[in-house]
Amino acid sequence: MAAHSKIVGGSTAKRVMNCPGSVALSATVPPKPSSTYADEGTLLHDVIAKVLDESQPPSHYLGTTYQSITLTEDLIDRKLAPALAALEEIDPGQDMVFMAEASVGFGNLIPGVFGSADLLGRLDGRAIVLDWKFGDGVMVSPEENEQLLFYAAAARRTPETAWAFIDATEVELIIVQPPYVKRWVTTVERVRQFEYDLTVAVKRAQAPDAELAMGDHCRWCPAKAVCPLMTGAVDRALKTQVTTLDAASIGAYLDQASLVEQWLADVRGLAQTMLEAGAVVPGWKMVPKRGIRQWVSEEAASAALSAAGVDREDIYVEKIVSPAQAEKLLKKTKQVLPDGLAVSVSSGNTLAPENDPRPSALQIGQQITAALAKMVN
Repeated sequence: MAAHSKIVGGSTAKRVMNCPGSVALSATVPPKPSSTYADEGTLLHDVIAKVLDESQPPSHYLGTTYQSITLTEDLIDRKLAPALAALEEIDPGQDMVFMAEASVGFGNLIPGVFGSADLLGRLDGRAIVLDWKFGDGVMVSPEENEQLLFYAAAARRTPETAWAFIDATEVELIIVQPPYVKRWVTTVERVRQFEYDLTVAVKRAQAPDAELAMGDHCRWCPAKAVCPLMTGAVDRALKTQVTTLDAASIGAYLDQASLVEQWLADVRGLAQTMLEAGAVVPGWKMVPKRGIRQWVSEEAASAALSAAGVDREDIYVEKIVSPAQAEKLLKKTKQVLPDGLAVSVSSGNTLAPENDPRPSALQIGQQITAALAKMVN
């Protein structure tokens, strides 16, 4: 597992450049415990680096573990195999010279700032910076991506990786988020400009009066729970009479809603971390979650119910597997789910930003109404 730069790293570059004050503020909160999602991502990053370095198939590493996560055939099928297929799409002739898990840093330009690039490569006159994203959540774009620009700028400054950029005519930033591949080509000059901007941001972050700023960079900030800008936004929201808001104000508040929701989640997480460490949070305590009864032994329970005269068909419930589970079963025999057996049914409507690519529920309703009208006529 790669070490992380304390001041700024690839994953925190966007936040630090937009909110220099977040560096000092983040140092005041306890570290957030890891999650199974993060551990799974670390395992997959470690294994794919071994696959590339050791020229072994992913199956060679079956059973490899990190924390409580084990590499299974399912993880290989869903994550590693599509990621490696994407690399073949990027470099079909296998002409690219590359390094996996390359340690990069800024040396004396920005002391103590470094990171680990998932893959650095050179293909003809193009330097390539690639990042694996194994999460199923937010889709990430490589365009003006601060994390990839950080790795590109640091790689140019690192003697062991500078070869990828010598005489390069362009730089390609790539996000592989199975099953998607997203690519963006930029210039070496853009990387130089990013390096300058990062240098300025780090100097600002080290100043005692480094400023704070709210924005979408707050999403992953560990200090949201104690940030005065966030708490101020919450206080203002609590004092606002929702029924008096006009449509424009509601739209503006919705733009900030996700930040406030994340802030609340971080406050709860911070409180839980403190309480589990033995600290006191006035007015709050840890309690067990609601218990759900379960059989001590299913065999003993079945025997007891049968002895009591309950019919076997009433004891056991038979249920068909879901379409997703069926696809996994069919994949083992290299078959696909036949068309027409499954349909996607929405559980209802939800709010989304206007630029969300999904059609609006109103549009879908109008289309269905128009289709039914044609059928009737």
